[in-house]
Amino acid sequence: MVKGPGLYLDIGKKARDLLYKDYQSDHKFTVTTYTSTGVAISSTGIRKGDLYLGDVSTQLKNKNITTDVKVDTNSNVITTITVDEPSPGLKAIFSFIAPDQRSGKVELQYQHEYAGISTSIGLTANPIVNFSGVVGNNLLSLGTDLSFDTASGNFTKVNAGLNFTHSDLIASLLLNDKADTITASYYHTVSPLTNTAVGAELSHSFSSNENSLTIGTAHALDPLTTVKARVNNYGRASALIQHEWRPKSFFTISGEVDTRAIEKSAKVGLALALKP
Repeated sequence: MVKGPGLYLDIGKKARDLLYKDYQSDHKFTVTTYTSTGVAISSTGIRKGDLYLGDVSTQLKNKNITTDVKVDTNSNVITTITVDEPSPGLKAIFSFIAPDQRSGKVELQYQHEYAGISTSIGLTANPIVNFSGVVGNNLLSLGTDLSFDTASGNFTKVNAGLNFTHSDLIASLLLNDKADTITASYYHTVSPLTNTAVGAELSHSFSSNENSLTIGTAHALDPLTTVKARVNNYGRASALIQHEWRPKSFFTISGEVDTRAIEKSAKVGLALALKP
């Protein structure tokens, strides 16, 4: 696929992944196996306090068509069919959840050297139509993200974003919630050799006049072990260590403490992902 500005969801993604990805306070266990026909079967169990959740998913790839089927604890069957590049730069995604007859959705994504477009429509009588578009290149891009409810005739989502990418830094600006929230993020690669990076995200809500600031860093202790840390303006500090003890199999332990109420117990999360 041609490298370009990407899709709207790519705006600020590097900073979001640095600050939020893999942090958790739950216990999660995932096992993936492969059949002789190439079908991938994954079983996931999550403990949230006294609540236990689980799901089983399968993935089948046939040429450029990928079919994912997941069954969760509530007996919902979530099916996603992805057709990758039926023509250059194009991707088609069809998804639905059984037994919810109103959950069907068709999405088309198109990425060009100077543009990235994603549009989806629900398969109902009065669907919600989503459209996002980005124009620019791999250095500077500008995009918008819209949702229109045909039943009410109103826009339910109006967002805009700007992304600037340099050799070792990415700066993004997002205007969300119908111009009520503005978010600026920053990602900087300090040392490519050790995958050391720092990032920050600052959000301001005009309606509540509240600010939220999160800063974080990541560093590779060795090619298989990564540590991350973050802190926000509410006094919550988090850290994690992730080790790839075999290819594609990760063990992650993370913790969070409220520095303004240090007497409270720290939250500890564990995640184990096993792949053959």
